[in-house]
Amino acid sequence: MTIVDMTAAHVPQVAALEALCFADPWSEKSITSELENPLSLWLVALEGDVVTGYIGSQTVLDESDMMNVAVHPDFRRRGIAEALVMALSDRLKEKGSVKLTLEVRASNEPAKALYEKLGFVQVGRRRNYYRNPKEDALILQKIHEIP
Repeated sequence: MTIVDMTAAHVPQVAALEALCFADPWSEKSITSELENPLSLWLVALEGDVVTGYIGSQTVLDESDMMNVAVHPDFRRRGIAEALVMALSDRLKEKGSVKLTLEVRASNEPAKALYEKLGFVQVGRRRNYYRNPKEDALILQKIHEIP
C-alpha cells in the first residue's frame, strides 16, 4: 500500500467509494473542487492503481477539519484507515496545523476506537448532525505537538 496526494485521476474511484460507503455521498464535481481548493489536502491509499481508501481535510489558519475518510469494504481491517489518518495528521502538522478536528457518528464504535487509539478526544456533540439515518455526531479533536 502507498499513500499519495489525490489527483484528478483518482476522483472517479474516490466518488465510487464515497457512494459505496455513505448515505449522502459527495459527487465527483464536489471532490474535484477540493483538488482546486488551496485549503484542502486529500490523500488516497493505493494498491497498484486501485484506490482502497481516501481521506480529506480543510485547514484554515492553523486548525484543520477532517471531512471524509473511507476504506473500501474489501480492504477493511488491514490498517488502511489508521495509516491514512496518521499520514494526514503528519502532513497537516508539517504545514503548521496545531489542531485536527472531526465528526463521527455516535454509534460508530470501530471508528471511535481508532480515533481514540490515535490520540483524539471528544470535545463536543452535534445533535442530529447526520441524516439517513438521523444521528448525533461526536466532535473529536487531536492537538498536534509542536516540536
